[in-house]
Amino acid sequence: MVRLDLEDRGLLRLVLDVPTAPTDEADYLAALHRISEQPGPFVLLASFAGQAMLSQAGEKAQALWFKATRARMNETCRALAMVRPGKPGSRSAEVFGKLWSFPVAVFEAEDQARDFLQPFMDPPA
Repeated sequence: MVRLDLEDRGLLRLVLDVPTAPTDEADYLAALHRISEQPGPFVLLASFAGQAMLSQAGEKAQALWFKATRARMNETCRALAMVRPGKPGSRSAEVFGKLWSFPVAVFEAEDQARDFLQPFMDPPA
């Protein structure tokens, strides 16, 4: 299951969760495009509880998205927090940190990710 929600204070929340669905890859790639179309500024919380793997074509599409949207993401995204339960040694922060100029961090729990994003979010209304 893939979901992209816009929450208060400029928080975009991308969720890849169980149960997985046959449309997850297409839904994930569509969500990436919606993220890059956001006017910004925003912070991104990406929660990867599902273990869906991208096909070779999906990996290529994702890489092309990274390349095509790098400048735009650097302009509009203030920070990225990834939630990867059960993967404390994930190299995701290192890999994604090389793609973009904004802060990137990986956490095991969503509350930790939200705490990390707080200083980068719009002030409460």
